[in-house]
Parts: sequence; structure tokens; C-alpha cells
Amino acid sequence: MEDCIFCKIIRGEIPSYKIYEDDKTYAFLDIADDYEGHTLVIPKEHCVNVLDCPKDVMAAVMDAVQKICRHYVEECGYEGVNLANCSGAEAQQSVFHFHMHIIPRRHADGVDMFPGKKQLGQNFREMAEKLALPQR
Repeated sequence: MEDCIFCKIIRGEIPSYKIYEDDKTYAFLDIADDYEGHTLVIPKEHCVNVLDCPKDVMAAVMDAVQKICRHYVEECGYEGVNLANCSGAEAQQSVFHFHMHIIPRRHADGVDMFPGKKQLGQNFREMAEKLALPQR
């Protein structure tokens, strides 16, 4: 896509701090500078988000994510990782090119990915009936 910032990074029009690259994916540091080692993994093929990403592209992205996560834990001294994806404006997606966030973690790093929230009191039976995929 012509004006997509991530497509421009893939084409080399915008500089990035590359972490990993293969024929289908590209991973680089997020310049938001909000978390140590915050990495974005993107497909080289433009797709907007998880909802329109072809299965083979999704598989390639997740394969790269797993390789990078293993490297961070096994070779770089991190003890775990958080993965995140935002699909759609209402889910806080800000760049409309599918991407996965990797946040490398260390013990007592001060990052709280799940801050405490008030319980909703939802009816789980009703919610499961509403959300369950039909059996085929």
C-alpha cells in the first residue's frame, strides 16, 4: 500500500531498527520507546488486521513471533514475553497494517499489562451462548 508507514518501512523508505527478517515477515523495534525491547512483527504483504489477514500470512507472522520470543528468552536474558494485537480502530489499532507487538519481560520490571479492573458481573452462560462458534 502506497501510504502505509509499515509498507514504507518494508520498502526501505523509512529507516527502522531491524530485529528479524525472512521472505514473508519483518520485525523491528517500536520507536514509541515505551517498553524495553518493544518489537513489532509485520507481514510484508499488506493486510489491515487479523480480520483480513490470509491464513498463510498469519502463520508466517506467528512463526516469526515465536522465533523472536524464543531468542529473547533463551539468548537475550528476558524471562518472558507479552504479545498483543489491536484489530480495528475501536480496539486502539493506530497503524492499519497487521502487526503483533512483543514486549520482552523481566522479573519486577514494573510493567503491568493487566491493571486491576472492576468485575463486570456478567452472566457467563449467556455470554458463552452469544459468542460460541457454531458447530460444523
